[in-house]
Amino acid sequence: MTKADVIAEIAEKTGIDKADVTTAIEAFFNVVKTSMSNGENIYVRGFGSFVNKKRARKIARNISKNTAIIIDEHYIPSFKPSKVFVEKIKSSDKVKALNG
Repeated sequence: MTKADVIAEIAEKTGIDKADVTTAIEAFFNVVKTSMSNGENIYVRGFGSFVNKKRARKIARNISKNTAIIIDEHYIPSFKPSKVFVEKIKSSDKVKALNG
C-alpha cells in the first residue's frame, strides 16, 4: 500500500477531501521527522512509538579495499509497535493466509 492508497482510503472512509487528507498526512510526517531530528520520541497510544535508537561506535571493513573503517556512534529512527497493534496483526486471518 502506498501513501496515495492510504490517502484515498482515509478520504473514502471519512468523507474528507483528498487534498485535506494529503495536507494532514504530510503535516504528520513533517512533525515526526522534525521532532525526531530534535531528539524527541513520539508515542501514539494503541499504535506505537517512533524512537531514536543509539548505535554504538564500531569498526567495519571495506572489503573492496580490505581496510578497516570506524563508524562513529550515531542514531537511527525506529518504530516500535504497541502490544495492541502487534496482537491485531497476530490475530489477523488475512496475514495468516498470506504466510500460509
